Amino acid sequence: MPLETLDLSTQTSPNLLKVEVTDRRAWLSVDVDPRSAIITLNDDAIEETRQIVMEIQNNPLPLYLRSADQFDMPQWRRTMCAAREMLKNGPGFTIIDRLPMDNFSEEDMKTVFWIVGQIIGRTVAQKWDGTMLYDVSDTGQPFGYGVRGSYTNVELVFHTDNAFGVAPPEYVGLLCKYPALRGGTSRFCSLYSVHNIMLRDHSRLLERLYRPMYFDRQAEHGPESPKTAFAPFFAFDGKKLTARANVSLVRKGHALAGVDMDSELADAIDAVERVSNRPELWLELPIERGQLQYLNNIELGHYRSHFEDNPEPARKRQLFRTWHRDWGARTYDG
Repeated sequence: MPLETLDLSTQTSPNLLKVEVTDRRAWLSVDVDPRSAIITLNDDAIEETRQIVMEIQNNPLPLYLRSADQFDMPQWRRTMCAAREMLKNGPGFTIIDRLPMDNFSEEDMKTVFWIVGQIIGRTVAQKWDGTMLYDVSDTGQPFGYGVRGSYTNVELVFHTDNAFGVAPPEYVGLLCKYPALRGGTSRFCSLYSVHNIMLRDHSRLLERLYRPMYFDRQAEHGPESPKTAFAPFFAFDGKKLTARANVSLVRKGHALAGVDMDSELADAIDAVERVSNRPELWLELPIERGQLQYLNNIELGHYRSHFEDNPEPARKRQLFRTWHRDWGARTYDG
C-alpha cells in the first residue's frame, strides 16, 4: 500500500453476507410504486411554514444556530417522522411536496429546510472545511480530481454519498430551487438487491468487493493528508450491509495511487456497475421546484442523469443538500 493512503479497511469486519436478503430492504422496481413515497404538505404544514418564516424574520439568527426544537410545528414533525419511517422501514427514499418557494425568499426556504431536516437526523459537515449546507449546481468545472460530480452536469452513476469518507452520512436531503431544463433525473436502487444478484451470478467477484481498494478522496482532506482511501466496497457486520459504492472513484483512486487494479477487481467493478444499471432494479423519481428529497445513504445507491441547464442564469438547476448522521462527531471525518 502506498504510504500516502488513508487506511479505512480496519473499520469493517471481513465477514461476507452469504445468503440472499428477502425482506423489504431488497426491493425491485416492480415492488414499489414511487408515487407512494411522496408526502404532500397539507394546509396546516404550510401555515406552520409561514409561522416559522415570521419567527426567523422577527428574530434574526445565523442559520446554523437554528434547531427544530426552537419551533412549535406539530404538523411538520408528523410529516418528517413519516418521512424518516420511509427511510428506515420503507423503500429508503421519499419526496415531500412541497415548500412554497414563490411565496418566500430563497434564504427563508433554505432555513426551513435546515430546521425541519433535523427531525430526520443530526446535520453533519459535507466538506472538510465544515460546510453544512451544500450547494449542488453546475459550476462549469470539468469533473476531475478535486471537483465533485455534484459541481458538474455529468452523469453520476449509482453511488453512495461520501463513499471515500471516514464517516459517510446515514441520510441525504435535498431541496430543489430549480430543476434542470432537461435531464438531471434521480434514480434509486436497493444495494441489497444489487448484492443479491452479485451473490447469485458473480459470487467470486463479490468476494473481491469485500477486500480493500483505493478511492479518490476528491481533495476533501487537510493539505498534508493522503489523497486516496483504502477500503472495501461492501462490508457486513452480521446484521447490516454497508457499501462504499462509487465505481468511478475506485477507478480514479487506483489511477491517483499509481496502483493498477488487479484483474479480479476490474471485473468486479465492471460487474457491479452493470448490475446496478439493470432496469428491474431501479426506480426513477424526478425532483421539482420546492420539493424535498431524502434518501437512506446506507441501503440505497442513487443516480443522476446528465442534464442541460436553463439558459436563463437565474433559473439554472440548483439544489441545496444536507447530510445527516446520528453517530460520531459533526465534523466531516466524524
